[in-house]
Amino acid sequence: MKYYSTNGKAPEVTLSEAVIKGLAPDKGLYMPERIKPLPQSFFDNIENLSLQEIAFEVAKCFFGEDIPEADLKHIVYDTLQFDIPLVKITDRIYSLEIYHGPTAAFKDVGARFMARLLSYFVKQQGTDKEVHVLVATSGDTGSAVANGFLGVPGIKVCVLYPKGKVSEIQEKQFTTLGQNITALEVDGVFDDCQRLVKEAFMDEELNSKYFLTSANSINVARFLPQSFYYFYAYAQFKKQNPGKQPVICVPSGNFGNICSGLFGYRMGLPAKRFIAANNRNDIFYNYLQTGVYEPKASVQTIANAMDVGDPSNFARIYDLYGKSHEAITRDISGATYTDAQIRDTMSSCKAETGYILDPHGACGYQALCDLLGDDEQGIFLETAHPAKFKDVVEPVIGEKVVIPETLQRFMNGTKQSLPMTKQFADFKNFIIANF
Repeated sequence: MKYYSTNGKAPEVTLSEAVIKGLAPDKGLYMPERIKPLPQSFFDNIENLSLQEIAFEVAKCFFGEDIPEADLKHIVYDTLQFDIPLVKITDRIYSLEIYHGPTAAFKDVGARFMARLLSYFVKQQGTDKEVHVLVATSGDTGSAVANGFLGVPGIKVCVLYPKGKVSEIQEKQFTTLGQNITALEVDGVFDDCQRLVKEAFMDEELNSKYFLTSANSINVARFLPQSFYYFYAYAQFKKQNPGKQPVICVPSGNFGNICSGLFGYRMGLPAKRFIAANNRNDIFYNYLQTGVYEPKASVQTIANAMDVGDPSNFARIYDLYGKSHEAITRDISGATYTDAQIRDTMSSCKAETGYILDPHGACGYQALCDLLGDDEQGIFLETAHPAKFKDVVEPVIGEKVVIPETLQRFMNGTKQSLPMTKQFADFKNFIIANF
């Protein structure tokens, strides 16, 4: 299958080229030339399939033309070594817990898949040149990517994150690893980190010297596999609610997660509609209301992984819907919440249901509470374990959050990050001096 750029000014490429390049030379994001629908027979029997079985069928639609079936099956099954349970919170609202992977965040799915796929393509090429993965993070992406690629031969990872704007547990997950992982603490916000990565991909000198790629959701190998768990969510929902279609609510920052869900929707996922839940960074919410997309500087919030002022994957959603605001608003509605509202939601949910939300999941849960119709049921994506935000969650709910053993191991490590300005010249010099 060929992949084209959302900007339409770059030649089409193969899957391996799209994965290795990350970003198209015209600064656009790669999109598959077509989206294959899944057969009705798949949905008729989906509730009887495992997560791995479902993911493999979906993966074949995206990657089956480019990777032998046995190799693809190995990549999928090796990626998904953990469960993604659907938990009933109220009679009408379910939580899809996508945080049971190694770093307790949903990005483990895409990051682990991409690490295995990129390693596969590097081996296929037989090159001796090291691959350098550059990734900007507002929180969980850095830990998921760093741990997904940790120790992978021939690949080095550089994680850029905003100084003082990620939680301690998140920071420890990618600054304590060493080996082939370097963490840069940028004196700026997430958008500065993302800009540095994009400028590196556009720099002719760097790209002539180094094999650079990205592991943010701008990379097709990161965001497409995230569609797997939407189908698994429906499989579990169908068991309890035969004949029903759920409303799916996605806490959204860079919009790779909801974009993968929309791809699943095009493949036949029986969802009724989607809701994008924002914190105070409400760029997409405002677009839904006005039809005008106006990026702005990101605002720091307690739901920090969603602190994005210019969501990269808006370009994919815009392209997917033929640049039609009317078409987008038919399938997607929006909601936006302040820190005070997020805290209120975490408190009330715990008091009324006993369920502990993280700040991002709280946006999703509250959006369903506010926007579900009387005859609708909904699924929100609980994207990270609440222990990753214990300093926010514990004072709100008035009790300790148990830290899973996987996270506790990171807390015992020593931070090894390096300082970096938000000036591209400084970042470029660092790459040249250290890569």
